[in-house]
Amino acid sequence: MNCQVAIIGGGPAGYTAAETAAKAGLSVALFEKHSLGGVCLNEGCIPTKTLLYSAKCYDSARHARQYAVLVPEVSFDLPRIIARKQKTVRKLVLGIKAKLAGCGAAVVTGEATILDATHVQCGGEVYTCEHLVLCTGSETFIPPIPGIDGVSYWTHREALDNKELPASLTIIGGGVIGMEFASFFNSLGVKVTVVEMMDEILGGMDKELSAMLRAEYAKRGVIFLTSTKVVSVENESNNIQVNYLTTAGQAGSVVSEKLLLSVGRRPVWKGYGLENLALERTDRGNIIVNTQMRTSLPNVYACGDLTGFSMLAHTAAREAEVAIHAILGEEDRMSYRAIPGVVYTNPEIAGVGETEERLQKQGTAYRAVKLPMAYSGRFVAENDGVNGVCKLLLAEDNTLLGAHVLGNPASEIIALAGMAIEWRLTAKAWKKTVFPHPTVGEIFKELL
Repeated sequence: MNCQVAIIGGGPAGYTAAETAAKAGLSVALFEKHSLGGVCLNEGCIPTKTLLYSAKCYDSARHARQYAVLVPEVSFDLPRIIARKQKTVRKLVLGIKAKLAGCGAAVVTGEATILDATHVQCGGEVYTCEHLVLCTGSETFIPPIPGIDGVSYWTHREALDNKELPASLTIIGGGVIGMEFASFFNSLGVKVTVVEMMDEILGGMDKELSAMLRAEYAKRGVIFLTSTKVVSVENESNNIQVNYLTTAGQAGSVVSEKLLLSVGRRPVWKGYGLENLALERTDRGNIIVNTQMRTSLPNVYACGDLTGFSMLAHTAAREAEVAIHAILGEEDRMSYRAIPGVVYTNPEIAGVGETEERLQKQGTAYRAVKLPMAYSGRFVAENDGVNGVCKLLLAEDNTLLGAHVLGNPASEIIALAGMAIEWRLTAKAWKKTVFPHPTVGEIFKELL
């Protein structure tokens, strides 16, 4: 079978590339060995957000009295929460299938093997293509902790499908995934301990706001062990013991019923024949691409986690658009200037552009301005008794370099700042935008 574009992997990068190419009139073959949607839809972004929303509803009901709403008894049904998550995933997977079918993209189910830059084999058939787009995604990294093979641990997959709450849970890794699971299980009454090797949770996010989020969850009972390295794990009766050593040299241990590993992800290289392409890679093993996502082979493109730029679904989708536009001969370039990052805890934390830590490391001059979220009337009306912070980072010429928000709904308003950063707006120009009132997004205007 011949096609103009062969795409390996049906995650956000893969299905976006397939849809974009097919709508432009190109013949497309998308190869996916599991379910369309990739990790993000099937066992990552969407499932976790579905669970977190149930937890948020539960939190809201428990504190409804603050809003003069009386709820005499509040409880939750974990199996039904998990079932709702699965229903949501199925619905969205079917939606992707329908979209691809509607635009004429062929989906080939099975394990694809790349023979060379123009040939892909799947199910005993060889497909010939003019262009090859690599979107193989990433997988959970299991750290080589002594004793890890002798204990029964969770990754995000097991945590998403578990229908019985443990009494206690230790999470190794205080990144985005770790904190979102800490939020979920803490809301449902589990005793949670987070062990993080760095001196602060959520590396890559604004450090000041990350510390504030950590303090908020500490008030709710989550125990944080930062600047702490796990040295071994072992079974302890019916529990799991995590032994650690702090950077100050203090040894200790924490015992819990369950253990969740959440120390990061790494690109998927094995199982697709990528080694047959002999692509140029960085010292860290990421595929080298130009601003059009083209690799060292002129007809081969790489998008998503393989590039190592940003292991986020929305980044992957935009990279896929750029790659297909390059194939079509359209002028487009990938920009990483304003990639939003969001942690869907309750409250949410979001950031886009530069952080103070990165600007200081670069030696870039800037000024930071910040305000409590209480300066937004809408925020006060909907977040009684809690607060947050909005911080903007401005260059010497008053263009926006970065924006960081702690408080709901940070995930929904951060794109406003992202557009200002991408288009290099000055504070004066951005302030001329008319924001609807009352909205939480007005907090940005209060700072300009």
